[in-house]
Amino acid sequence: MQTTGDTRRATAERRRDTLERLGTERDMWVSTAHPDHGPHQVPLWFAWDGRAVWMCTGAASATVRNLRADPRVRLGLPDTLDVVLIQGEAECFPGDEVPGEAADAFAAKFGWDPRTEEGSYVYARVVPETVRAWRGTSELRGRVIMRDGVWLD
Repeated sequence: MQTTGDTRRATAERRRDTLERLGTERDMWVSTAHPDHGPHQVPLWFAWDGRAVWMCTGAASATVRNLRADPRVRLGLPDTLDVVLIQGEAECFPGDEVPGEAADAFAAKFGWDPRTEEGSYVYARVVPETVRAWRGTSELRGRVIMRDGVWLD
């Protein structure tokens, strides 16, 4: 991460920096909620395909149960000095139904292919609807860089 102090980045620069991080980082906080059990947050590995975030976790996990009950999700990259928050809805794919190119990209990035494991895994795909990005208080205003699935200029 490169901090810019009080220098305010333009929206286009925030977008570029966000896309670069989505392409290179490996972990993301995943926040879900269940109507009966409340909020749940876990870190998961993720892969970015240029349009969507792909994650994978055990089929019996609280994350999968929550996403099936309510697909709304908030994702966050782990750096609190360079915040990126993504909101969207998750679409779940059992391991035998995930698009091959998504599962192959995930396996290539992490050297682990859940499709070859004994247990059942589910891939979750999240196409961002809203993205917020900021570094420090000087960037709080204008922190929304995607709205309704459209990148802002």
